[in-house]
Amino acid sequence: MTRSTSYSKVFCMNIADRPWLPREMRQPPLLDAGVSGGPVQARYALLINPFYPKDPNASFGKHALTPTLALTSFAATTPAHWQVRYWDENLLNGRPPFVPMPEVVGITIHLTFARRAFELARWYRRRGSKVVLGGLHVLSCPEECAPHADSIAIGDGVQLWPRILADVEAGCLRPQYHATYESDYRLDPAPRRSLLPRSSFLTTTSLIATRGCHNRCGFCYLATDGLRMPYRMRDPQQIATEFLEDGQPYAVFVDNNLGSNREYLRELCDALRPLNRIWSAAVSIDVADDPALIRAMALAGCTGVFVGFESLTDENLADARKKTPKTSDYSRRVRMLHDNGIQVNGSFVLGFDHDRKDVFARTADWIEENRMECATFHILTPYPGTPLFRQMEAEGRLLHRDWALYDTAHAVFRPKNMSPEELEQGYAWIYARLFSHASIWRRRPEDWRAVAPYLAMSYLYKRSNRFWRLLIAHNLVHAAWRPLVELTRLRHVRFRAELAARKRTGRAGVSVVPAGV
Repeated sequence: MTRSTSYSKVFCMNIADRPWLPREMRQPPLLDAGVSGGPVQARYALLINPFYPKDPNASFGKHALTPTLALTSFAATTPAHWQVRYWDENLLNGRPPFVPMPEVVGITIHLTFARRAFELARWYRRRGSKVVLGGLHVLSCPEECAPHADSIAIGDGVQLWPRILADVEAGCLRPQYHATYESDYRLDPAPRRSLLPRSSFLTTTSLIATRGCHNRCGFCYLATDGLRMPYRMRDPQQIATEFLEDGQPYAVFVDNNLGSNREYLRELCDALRPLNRIWSAAVSIDVADDPALIRAMALAGCTGVFVGFESLTDENLADARKKTPKTSDYSRRVRMLHDNGIQVNGSFVLGFDHDRKDVFARTADWIEENRMECATFHILTPYPGTPLFRQMEAEGRLLHRDWALYDTAHAVFRPKNMSPEELEQGYAWIYARLFSHASIWRRRPEDWRAVAPYLAMSYLYKRSNRFWRLLIAHNLVHAAWRPLVELTRLRHVRFRAELAARKRTGRAGVSVVPAGV
């Protein structure tokens, strides 16, 4: 039996036992209705990242690799006479604090945890706090969110947060605040990382150098109605300074597409190269149009990239309006990244209109053949306000509007060439295969010197969900990853010295930490 034909024969065996998922990874902390809370403390703001259920097919570890930038960026604009606190429910430290009660509670919302955000908002409002809701779900569904809040923030929260707090002090909080994303990005303050529990994350150095993307894929949140996000860039030296000041050896760029402006990326690499640190970022595969830029990234410390391949079928990419090279050239481009010591975490969307039931095995085969260190899978999901949502709604293919299931792990529409159940089963199957011992071994680096650290990373990240639960609950994420990160940094410093000494490298990469996982 070949691997490419194994899907139908082994599927039932793999899916019979549903992945293990403890209660605290699937249900939020209890909000006790009988607790009255403490007195409301003036000039105290609590910023909350709500709980969301974890996908049992994927790694729990990705939820604790880096903190969200939105809340720490808002915190940086908080006036000095206000106390501000950050709380992430996904770190398994229990429910958010309530003694004393904050005067203002700011909650960021994605549609998958909107229900939890509304529960939190209701609990705090009943006890005297003013609740402000912001985030993408507020932008796409303001009518749904407004009844649950004292105020909603639509647009760039960095601009709005100081205005909101000033109006709270003056007793004139408005029901809605609006801002565009067209301000001078260089003027935004650095995130207030001092609020973060450093031991709970692989690295607290999540960076953002640019906003926007040259693609406007029909399924992407950047295509949401009313969202105009022109491509904006911060000065490269600002980013290098932030990296140094946080004191971490590894940073993750959370930009939508760090390579949208190649000249800017080249300048950023020039600023990062003297730091002798390592980093990863999301880029589109067309960044490999320029081999010299790939080399510059490696010399600047890039150890991994998160690439939205989305599909291996050109017709799917055309339907999604994604500007990308032909899929037949993907393998060459992956090899170019590997030859420069850069690992690839490929992102794939399953369930496009040209996908049939063989898409799962074909995609898995391709990933293994190209020795991709990591892969992330998503069921095609029509987010509210996007062109894809309008299309599915017009065609009568939406199954429901239970936003909690719009998490890219559930089929919420009717695919063209398979049933929703077959799409969900295939999604679980491909994760089970890529996380298997056999697949991890097949995708090992060609350079024998990199095999041991690659296996250590793969097993810690991909096959240790029970272990991850303990690491997250006991604030040991940073301690567990730090030795691998430092080993990666030292190996990559040596590797880039060799790379700089010759025009081209003929051997595979030697890094450990994947991008964007």
